Amino acid sequence: MYTDSHCHLNFPELMRQLDTILPAMQAAQVTRALCICTTLEDFDAVHSLSMAHDNMWATVGVHPDNEGVREPSLQDLLDGAARPKVVAIGETGLDYYQMDERKGGRTVADMEWQRDRFRTHIQAARQTGLPLVIHTRQASEDTIAILKEEGESGGPGSAGGVFHCFTESMQVARAALDLGFYISLSGILTFKTAADLREVARFVPDDRLLIETDSPYLAPVPYRGKLNNPSYVPLVAKLLGELRGTSSEAIGELTTQNFLKLFAKTAA
Repeated sequence: MYTDSHCHLNFPELMRQLDTILPAMQAAQVTRALCICTTLEDFDAVHSLSMAHDNMWATVGVHPDNEGVREPSLQDLLDGAARPKVVAIGETGLDYYQMDERKGGRTVADMEWQRDRFRTHIQAARQTGLPLVIHTRQASEDTIAILKEEGESGGPGSAGGVFHCFTESMQVARAALDLGFYISLSGILTFKTAADLREVARFVPDDRLLIETDSPYLAPVPYRGKLNNPSYVPLVAKLLGELRGTSSEAIGELTTQNFLKLFAKTAA
């Protein structure tokens, strides 16, 4: 019934507990999960998870905030995308969170390596026809601008994809939706400080909505601060249902159908 559209089950803290997480997912009616790649070094492990479990799929990509790792070429991403059960390109995007020019830190110009990496991922998505999994943090203006520069418009030939773990403004949500992207909401939605995000959650159209855990991070209330895992995604659906005047189960069904539509290769 429920689908976790973004999790990191290959991370050691979750892999060590996989024997308990899998039954917990079944008990919570979490029937699908997308395992997200963040480095090429970890791609084989992410892909192996998807191959070992009928209800899991994988992505290929390098997280924008990862430095000192193998830099992905276009061919690396195309080769990874050709593997069975790889259904998206990413996680990719821009992350300026740790950039602080006021303290003598890096400037926007210093982040060109992130922007170059992002463009490579967009090109791979457009060539393969697979959707993008977008991470953007304190960089939404550049994220939207680069998507447009690389030809993403929501029209024919666009790769599209999802802005995962969305925490941006209503303006950014509108811009992402205008480009044909989906919006995915995580356990952050349940935090007391997330009033603005809950307004976005009410606004996103039914056919563009996804839910996720981003586990092992961002466990929803009442587990905030603890290790997150995909069995908690119904808690996101529960609050989302309350915000939108429907049931947790209806949100689970709706977001699962959206997942299957966006990541169409999951049906292959």
